[in-house]
Amino acid sequence: MYINRVDLYKKLEKEFDSKLLLYVTSDRQNMSAQIASDVIDYFINQLDKIGPCKRLSLYLYTRGGNTSAAWNIVNLIRMYCDELQVIVPHKAHSAGTIISLGANEIVMTKQATLSPIDPSIKTPLNPRIPNVPETMPVSVEAVKGYIEFAREELGTDDVNAISNIFMKLTDYVHPLVLGEVYRSRAQIKMLAEKLLVNQVRNAEDVQKIVDFLCSESGSHDYTINRREAETDLKLKVRKPSKDQYTLIKKIYDDVSEELAFNSPFNPSEVNGEFAVRRSLLESIDGGSDYFVTMGKMSHVIGQNGEVLINEQHTFEGWRHDNTSPSNQDVRVIEDGGVSEYEASSEFQV
Repeated sequence: MYINRVDLYKKLEKEFDSKLLLYVTSDRQNMSAQIASDVIDYFINQLDKIGPCKRLSLYLYTRGGNTSAAWNIVNLIRMYCDELQVIVPHKAHSAGTIISLGANEIVMTKQATLSPIDPSIKTPLNPRIPNVPETMPVSVEAVKGYIEFAREELGTDDVNAISNIFMKLTDYVHPLVLGEVYRSRAQIKMLAEKLLVNQVRNAEDVQKIVDFLCSESGSHDYTINRREAETDLKLKVRKPSKDQYTLIKKIYDDVSEELAFNSPFNPSEVNGEFAVRRSLLESIDGGSDYFVTMGKMSHVIGQNGEVLINEQHTFEGWRHDNTSPSNQDVRVIEDGGVSEYEASSEFQV
């Protein structure tokens, strides 16, 4: 819980001679979260309470999210500090890597990884997943890979042949989605080039990094460890000292326990009210903001004797944790009035 992490935050600030801001989006199975624009106002509130500072350390754990939100976050933070340091305890993938590119340096533990930043497009016009009321994300590099693979198989650059290949693709992917794919590809390269100016000066090195992260890595699932980030990509990477690593790991372990990273959310195991925290934004000065999904799960017996699960969400959004040694309640405003929940591990599922 936040109240238990404050002392760790103070020690880590002293180690890095900086102000610390933690941002975590959970990758818990069935209750994950992503970087999204709804967190921007909460970043502003946190940064206003921290105030302008020489160095700010962003402790970041995420599997990714919205590219524009990541761009906004890193530029917003830089308005409050002279130097931005990103601390990666484990994963800072996709949009998390974009934020890391905008730092003056990236502190990476032994297990820390970055990833490619090629985006996936999600729109109402995307291809439908069979038998599921959802659309399939369209990867920028998957579209490029399809065309290049077809060209190599045919062994031709004939305009008519390539045109037929493209027309076949439009049978499955809407032309407007394909247009968005290539627009996003150009945008992500532009954003990466702008952000890298804070840690890479050589234009040739910048282009090499952008090309690798946007296409040459081969897969969005590819992970980039500390050695590759520093040696091959020539990013400004810092190895934490033994004491710094100990603090970084303790914070990660405490967050992992609170957000239950290693415990999939299983509706069949829940019968009654539940609340699951899915993201955290914390600092010593600004306290703890958290994104929570709340609801009620009921189990009923169907006509054939099968167990049916009815899930009803009562609230989903950001809340501020007022937890302190003398205040252990969370108040949630609902249509029917005010409900009070004890802010303890029993409140989490």
